[in-house]
Amino acid sequence: MNPRLNQLQPYPFQRLRELFAGVTPNPELRAVNLSIGEPKHATPEFIKHALTANLHGLSSYPVTQGSEELREAIADWGRMRYGIDLDPATQILPVNGSREALFAFAQAVIDPSKHVKPLGRPEATTAPPRGDASECEQGGHLSRVLTPNPFYQIYEGAALLAGAQPYFLNTLAEHGYRCDFAAVPEDMWETVQLAYVCSPGNPTGRVMSLADWREVFDLSDRHGFVIASDECYSEIYFHEGQPPLGALTAARELGRDFRNLVVFNSLSKRSNVPGLRSGFVAGDADLIRQFLLYRTYHGSAMNPVVQAASAAAWRDEGHVHENRRQYREKFAAVMPILHGTLEFEAPDAAFYLWAKVPGGDDTAFARDLYRNQHVTVLPGSYLAREAKGVNPGKGFIRIALVDGLEPCVEAARRIVDFAGK
Repeated sequence: MNPRLNQLQPYPFQRLRELFAGVTPNPELRAVNLSIGEPKHATPEFIKHALTANLHGLSSYPVTQGSEELREAIADWGRMRYGIDLDPATQILPVNGSREALFAFAQAVIDPSKHVKPLGRPEATTAPPRGDASECEQGGHLSRVLTPNPFYQIYEGAALLAGAQPYFLNTLAEHGYRCDFAAVPEDMWETVQLAYVCSPGNPTGRVMSLADWREVFDLSDRHGFVIASDECYSEIYFHEGQPPLGALTAARELGRDFRNLVVFNSLSKRSNVPGLRSGFVAGDADLIRQFLLYRTYHGSAMNPVVQAASAAAWRDEGHVHENRRQYREKFAAVMPILHGTLEFEAPDAAFYLWAKVPGGDDTAFARDLYRNQHVTVLPGSYLAREAKGVNPGKGFIRIALVDGLEPCVEAARRIVDFAGK
C-alpha cells in the first residue's frame, strides 16, 4: 500500500462517531443534526425531470471534457455571475463535484521531486509533524501546499498523497479570520507549489476582499505557485444583488488574466443536489488542459444523464433565489436566540455559524449536547490542526443550518437550555 496513506488523519465525522460511541441521546427529543454541511432543502423538481428525461444518455460513454451543452451553460452562468467571458472549450472543465476535483487537482499539479533533501540525508519513515516550516523540514519532501486552518480536510489529504506537506495558515478571530500570508517565512515561498483558498470560508463564512486577492495574486506572480480557489458556498449569501467576490471577478477587476488561477464550484449547495456530484473547474487554460489530460487517464468523466441535469441547473436562477431566502430566514431566527449564550459573528456568506462555546472544551460541549439535547454539532478542533502552538478550532463548534427552519430554531433553543444548565 502507498505509505503516504499512513499520514492521513481520521475524517472529522469518523472522529465524531467515536466521540459519541457509548453515548445515549435523550430519547424524549427528536434528533437534529447540524454537524455536516449537507443541504436538506428540497431538490428542485425541474432538475429531477431533467434527469429522468435524459436517461437515454446511459447508453453511451461520457466524454471527460463534458458535453458542449454543459460547458456552454457554465460559461453563460460565469458571464452572469462573474462578469467574465470563459472559453467553454479551453477554460471550463465539468467535474464530479468540487470535492473530487480539489483532491485530484493536487495530484496533477504537485511535482514531489521538485524540492527534496540532498542525497545522503535519510527521508523520514513516519509521518513528519505538520505545521510550522521548521517542523515540515524534518520530512524528506519540501514541496508545500498552503491551506487555511481550520480547513476542508480534502486539502490536507490531497497535499499528503501528492507527496507534499501542508502548511497551515491559522485564521483567527482577532485577525478577522484572514489567512495571514505575511506570516509565511520568506525563504519558504520557493517550496510552495499550490495554495488552497476558500471563500466564502468553511467554517467561518468569511469572504475574501479585493485587497486579499491582490495579496495572493502578487505572491503567486512572485513565487510561481498555483491558486486553487474553493468557492462551493459562493451562492449562499444574505443580500440579493451583492454576491461574494470570487477569484475570477477579482482577477478581472485587478486587470490581470487567469494565469496560475483556477476556481472550483459545485451545484451541491447552490441547487440542493449533493447526491448529483456535479461541479466545474474554470480558469487558466494551460492548467485546465493538463488537468483534463490527468482526468482522461483517471477515468472521472461525468455521467451523461448528470450532465444534462447539470446544464439545466446552471441555467436557472429562480430556485437559487429561493434557496438563499430560506437560509436568510433561518439565520434571522437562530442568531438572536443564540446571542448571549454562544460567542459568534454573523458570517459573510455560507450556511455555518462558527461559535465559541462556554468553558472552551468543544469536544465535551458537543458530546454532552448530543447526550442531553439530541442535537449534533461538529467540534471545531476536528476541523483544524495545531500550528504555531495553537489549534485555531479549539473551543469552537460549527453549526450547519442545513435543516428546516423549525428544527434549526428548536436546536438553537436546546443549545441555550443546555448551556444554561
